[in-house]
Amino acid sequence: MSGFRFLNLVRPFLPILPEVSSPDRKVPFHQKVLWTAVTLLIFLVCSQVPLYGIMSSDSSDPFYWMRVILASNRGTLMELGISPIVTSGMIMQLLAGANLIDVDFSLKEDRGLFSGAQKLFALLISLGQATVYVLTGLYGQPRDLGAGVCLLLIIQLVAAALIVILLDELLQKGYGLGSGISLFIATNICESIVWKAFSPTTINTGRGPEFEGAIISLFHLLFTWNDKGRALREAFWRERLPNVMNLIATLAVFAVVIYLQGFRIEIPVKSNRFRGQRGSYPVKLFYTSNMPIMLESALTSHIYIVSQMLFSRFPDNFLVKILGVWEPMEESAQLAATSGFAYYISPPRTVHAAFVDPIHTILYILFMTSVCAIFSKTWIEVSGSGPRDIAKQLKDQQLVMAGHREGSMYKELKRVIPTAAALGGAVLGLLSVAADLMGAIGSGTGILMAVTIIYSYWEIGQRESGGPEMAAFGDFI
Repeated sequence: MSGFRFLNLVRPFLPILPEVSSPDRKVPFHQKVLWTAVTLLIFLVCSQVPLYGIMSSDSSDPFYWMRVILASNRGTLMELGISPIVTSGMIMQLLAGANLIDVDFSLKEDRGLFSGAQKLFALLISLGQATVYVLTGLYGQPRDLGAGVCLLLIIQLVAAALIVILLDELLQKGYGLGSGISLFIATNICESIVWKAFSPTTINTGRGPEFEGAIISLFHLLFTWNDKGRALREAFWRERLPNVMNLIATLAVFAVVIYLQGFRIEIPVKSNRFRGQRGSYPVKLFYTSNMPIMLESALTSHIYIVSQMLFSRFPDNFLVKILGVWEPMEESAQLAATSGFAYYISPPRTVHAAFVDPIHTILYILFMTSVCAIFSKTWIEVSGSGPRDIAKQLKDQQLVMAGHREGSMYKELKRVIPTAAALGGAVLGLLSVAADLMGAIGSGTGILMAVTIIYSYWEIGQRESGGPEMAAFGDFI
């Protein structure tokens, strides 16, 4: 019973951990929408409030590659974004799924202890991350900042992490829709897309000031240039700044992912409890939703960070060069991999770059599809959504597959679910590659995560408002 002893270590901390109490009655749909909007507003405000005490820095951002999936904004209260709560949740989920900690989710007490452990772990992670960020000089050298300012920066980051945890808990407890994590990721990505489409700020690219926003630039060029054909070509194909083709590529990826969301296998089920009642259990193509692409992005981002740190300290070391060689991007202080392992797992920036170095392109496609497929297939086993878990859930609800004996239900699910998970993960990887090559705004990973999250919110809205497309026996995924 070592697992229970581990969870019991959390018990003394439960009284002091801030908690959102569960609603004592069902929250109406319009109130859920309101609470969700309030949660989103608080997140957006925190994303714009700068940390007090930082020194301005135009240096390369080592966490540049992770900010999409972490809903973070450099130099603000949302510096850590959802990193602590995601890391804590994944680790606890993996430990529970691998039976390294013993937890019975059918018991209310165990669920409370598990939730408390996740929250405590997230706060400890935020404290550790904040300390590392400050002491490694991300906001200025600690000796220049002073001990008081360093401590104040750490307190601000941990307090902001606690706000994110409580906002997520507010939605998860039923006051709002979905989860805070998904909401913040989708908002962060959509905000980036909208900004690059309509940004009114001007940037000097050497040819005079140009509007950053692709749509704003299109109208500005059409009104100010006499040669309308050249103005259109510039607006659609300009380099180094968002262009209209980037926007079209982004919308195309959105449309394809939404179309593929409808691909599913309907497994007919019937109730042993109520004679004649039938329904279906849907196994979607994207069975694990955006989890494979999220795990892949987290893996590669951590490889980038380690490679950058090693290369900055040991640039002439042969093994470090094998891991990755980093150089500043054109007209930017931001570093990008130019050779080594980190280079071959990073996307080609343009179609032209993909054709110039076909080996890089082929290796990147193989890496993305295989890693996403493996992560997807692995995730179903550790997250409780594998064929054995689904068979148990259906059996507990006294549901059986129509035309099959109760004993063969697991075999049928085992034939369908792992295949759907692996295929869905590989398709997500290919879509991410295609989006990056087409120059879609916000990166392929970011767009895929945004679309899958927005689609899940649409499904939640349909279910909450009694929409027409709800499955008869619910969706366990």
